[in-house]
Amino acid sequence: MNGTSELSSARFFDPEPVQRRLAQQLYDSVANLPIVSPHGHVDPNLFADETARFGSPAELLIIPDHYVFRMLYSQGIPLESLGVPRLDGGPVEQDQRKIWQIFADHFYLFRGTPTGVWLAHELSIVFDCQLPLNSATAQEIYTHLENCLAAPEFQPRRLFERFNIEVLCTTDAAWDRLEAHQTIRASGWQGNIRPTFRPDGVVNLDAPGWKANLDKLNQASGIEISSLARLIEALEIQRAHFKSMGATATDHAAVVPLTQMLSPMEAEAIFQRALLGELSGEDIQRFSGHMLMEMARMSVEDGLVMQIHAGSLRNHNSIIFERFGLDKGADIPIATQFSRNLQPLLERFGNDPRLRLILFTLDETTYARELAPLAGHYPAVLLGPPWWFHDSLNGMRRYFDQVIETAGLYNTAGFNDDTRAFPSIPARHDVWRRASANWLAGQVLQGIIQEADAAEMIVDLAAGLARRAYRLPSK
Repeated sequence: MNGTSELSSARFFDPEPVQRRLAQQLYDSVANLPIVSPHGHVDPNLFADETARFGSPAELLIIPDHYVFRMLYSQGIPLESLGVPRLDGGPVEQDQRKIWQIFADHFYLFRGTPTGVWLAHELSIVFDCQLPLNSATAQEIYTHLENCLAAPEFQPRRLFERFNIEVLCTTDAAWDRLEAHQTIRASGWQGNIRPTFRPDGVVNLDAPGWKANLDKLNQASGIEISSLARLIEALEIQRAHFKSMGATATDHAAVVPLTQMLSPMEAEAIFQRALLGELSGEDIQRFSGHMLMEMARMSVEDGLVMQIHAGSLRNHNSIIFERFGLDKGADIPIATQFSRNLQPLLERFGNDPRLRLILFTLDETTYARELAPLAGHYPAVLLGPPWWFHDSLNGMRRYFDQVIETAGLYNTAGFNDDTRAFPSIPARHDVWRRASANWLAGQVLQGIIQEADAAEMIVDLAAGLARRAYRLPSK
């Protein structure tokens, strides 16, 4: 598609000529390395059927992507007009071209944002669209994308291969039977898609639909969960099932990363109150803290890497939550405390080399104060990359500057894209590789590291750290 909107080959590098040249050299050395995506939320069903399609451009790039529609909503655009489904089945816009036109009319809102960077990469490199997206070009670009998505080379499996993805890990509920993963494996296709065990829906007692989730875990595990001991047994059965399907990690979300070991009697009493619907707020927090301890104990025993994502106050906008449900762009970061909250877990398991605990935060003030010192001491702890709101060029700069001096590079977990938006995966990894190259170039020019060191470090930042952190085999 002919046009004039081209991406600079030196984008995101420092304008100082010497640093820019060295950053370009370092980036070029890893630009074509395979993508290691050890944590994300892409639907494995995309790959279960070799004939699967992404749907329309709006269904791919707008309707499911909270990064996109949260910005539009912030400017007064109703989610209904963007085709976002309502929980009550109420009317929403069905005309895909109208949805796209609204998006294009407001594409300028994404200037200077990570989402704008990712979308520019997707349009230009993935879809070979060189026209700038705006009101005037909207329909021409829509037609171009529609034609691309109808072509065999844009089927999910073909894009997986084109993106040079070495491994893609999904995130799956504890009760998932992993049928999609089984279908992928049985098909003979060589794409490496692995599940990740996510138990939040049954161990966080305030999770939406907790009792229904417990019933699903009953069915998946074959365990009638009438006590905490039976819940733990069911979770261990499912973890083993996930591991047999290639899982190497678990994932846990916590508003506050509190950990504490309750007595068996206390923990059981809270669980029984949950079954009766008689919980207090204190019960919920204490039980979640207890179950994080149990999850760490299980990880020591079965070797699954444990991730904790902390500091997001979910569903802040109750009107949007009640009308549209989860993951609709209303999750807001809050201040987080790690050192005291994690001390019970680390006292018990942090010195055990069998545990691998990767910590993520939305509270950047904890980087230098808490997380880097924790990772720089405990053998079990690694720091995850800049997450969510900080998965950006400036977020990566701040991370490197605040973390590496104390923790060291090799106590970090490399990069993961943590995305539902499959076509954005190459863009996100490209930003990380460019940011890493630019930071390393600055370190060399300041005399902090040698150029030979930087050449090794950029390879680890691009893929090696993530492979090792998540215990993933390399090709």
